[in-house]
Amino acid sequence: VCSPIFTVVHLHQFKKIKMKFSAIVLALAAMASNTSAFVPAGPTFGVRAPVELEAKKSIEDIGDDFKGKKVLVRCDVNVPLDGKTITDDTRIRSSIPTIEYLREKGAIVTVCSHLGRPKDGPEDKFSLGPCAERMGELLGTEVKLAPDCIGEDVAALVGDAKEGDVIMLENTRFYKEETKNEAGFVEKLAAPFDMFVNDAFGTAHRAHASTEGVTKFLEPAVSGFLLAKELEYLDGAISSGEKPMAA
Repeated sequence: VCSPIFTVVHLHQFKKIKMKFSAIVLALAAMASNTSAFVPAGPTFGVRAPVELEAKKSIEDIGDDFKGKKVLVRCDVNVPLDGKTITDDTRIRSSIPTIEYLREKGAIVTVCSHLGRPKDGPEDKFSLGPCAERMGELLGTEVKLAPDCIGEDVAALVGDAKEGDVIMLENTRFYKEETKNEAGFVEKLAAPFDMFVNDAFGTAHRAHASTEGVTKFLEPAVSGFLLAKELEYLDGAISSGEKPMAA
């Protein structure tokens, strides 16, 4: 028989998992509010509004037509830093399988993410430069850091990229419009790309421009391997996990 203390702790942990899962599912459901069907006749690519979010589909579920496609991938590379030195690269490592898969299929991959909490625009200490460098080391190829996350320079960099290239946009939170999910900013962020992949489990429940907003302009919009795996794990924990009878 479990002790009362263990039972309470077990219940508390279960509730935290359930709340996290519910928040993510609700966020994905909200992004799919305009969806008439989860399974379209076939994947199409390009900017438009509104878009149908395939909330429960991953990049493996939409065929192999990635060759030459400009793919925006929302990763979570919000890593701890000591100055410019990354002290734990786990989050960057977790994003590699999705990026490698897309590269192997001939996609042009552009990663976006936030880092820290900038208050008044760009701050050097919150630049994604160290993250781009580390990701390049892990991929064994250069990851070019864009000078911004929107604008003509970004569009030119993405437009000139070749199949298999990887670009990282500068910190999306250098713009307050990111967390406000401001429509004009969203459209600029999505403009250079053909499709969207969300692989940022830690921020998937937030309705920000780079997580929810872009799904209104990019099709298809699906999950990457990390997000799909975490959702599957949490779904299993909720549906078939051991549940305490009393607290």
